[in-house]
Formats: sequence, structure tokens, C-alpha cells
Amino acid sequence: MTAVHWVNNLRTALNAAPMSLADIQMVLTGLTETSETLYGTASWYGPYFHGRQTANGEIFDENALTAAHKTLPFNTQLKVTNRMNGQSVVVRINDRGPYVGQRSLDLSKAAAHCLGSAQNGVVPYEAVILKPASPTDLDELTTAQLPLE
Repeated sequence: MTAVHWVNNLRTALNAAPMSLADIQMVLTGLTETSETLYGTASWYGPYFHGRQTANGEIFDENALTAAHKTLPFNTQLKVTNRMNGQSVVVRINDRGPYVGQRSLDLSKAAAHCLGSAQNGVVPYEAVILKPASPTDLDELTTAQLPLE
């Protein structure tokens, strides 16, 4: 989070609007939003599963920005927004689940912390599926979010 604060302090000094964590992640990783949006209820999982194997074969790291979904392809990138407070983060699907009630997304502890949902445990979310940005998308994104003036 220190890097986000640093970027936003610099942007403020340059009279530019601050950027959210998710927007910074998208610029740094060259991702852009698709028109596909999911809505549902998200929970988070961590300590018990930390160090165990995920459904895609990786070792689960509760401190990584990852999530579990029942059907999305592995490595799908999502911009997840907590609909209660507007906080967003980009996560990568690397596991299957959740299998509790009507929940449709299980976040890592770190992702839940970024969304401000670690205390609540379960929150309504909006998730936009992301894709690699085309060169024109990157030009527009860079121009719009990182003004030189």
C-alpha cells in the first residue's frame, strides 16, 4: 500500500486526481476492463488453507491477491469492487469455490483486506473481467490517468 500512497501523493503534487489500488494495478499490468460484469456475495479464506494446494496446483498464499470461483477459467483477472464501500482490487482466479451458501467468490485474506471486507467477512461485490490492453487502450489509459500537464 505504500506504493499506492506514494503514487497518489505524487499525483496530488502534479494536480492530478488520485487513483484507486485497482486502477494502479491495471495500469502497471497492462489490463483493461471487458464488458463482462459479475455480481454476487464474496467471502474470504486464509489461515487454514495457507500453504495448501489450490485447484490449479499452486500453493495457496493468503497474502497474494487471488480468489476462488466455481466456473471462471484459472488465471482470469477480475477487478473486484466491494459494493458497500466502493474499494476495488485486481485478483487472479487460481482456485475453485466457495461452496458455502450463496457465495460466489472466495477472496484471499490480502484481497479482502484491500476491499475493507476482512472484518465483515461476507460482502456484496461487483467484478469486471479484465483482459490484456491493446496498444490503443494503453495510450488512452495512460493519457487519461497519468496526465503530463
